[in-house]
Amino acid sequence: MEYKTFHSERIDEVYQIYRENQWSEYLSDKNKLSRAFEQSLYVLGAFEKNQLVGLARCIGDGEFILYVQDIIVKPSHHRKGIGRELMRRLSLKYPTIRQFMLITDKNDDISNAFYQSLGFSKDLNGYPINHYFRSQPID
Repeated sequence: MEYKTFHSERIDEVYQIYRENQWSEYLSDKNKLSRAFEQSLYVLGAFEKNQLVGLARCIGDGEFILYVQDIIVKPSHHRKGIGRELMRRLSLKYPTIRQFMLITDKNDDISNAFYQSLGFSKDLNGYPINHYFRSQPID
């Protein structure tokens, strides 16, 4: 497995991985998805024989906060350590980040178990912050 950075030049392969994983929110506008990849802080891909099989996409400032927007692997390559390796490489690239964050669906037992196995916590463990979320524009 080879791990290397990329951006939107592989958007067709990215789109296919999202489709195979049924991440439907990303499938409605390929141009928007391409722009999101171009504007991301860091995108790391896992490649097998030069074919994209997984990726981690990050947004943030790279100094104080790193938000893992996407971590996804082709279903045919699940449970082979690719997601874990992508996350390990992110933590090595950004070892001094104050807030290393991500969000996943509350009822996705597989994703939640994966993140917890990497040391992520569902609660703040005394960390002095609140999380706020708004899904609609401000009037």
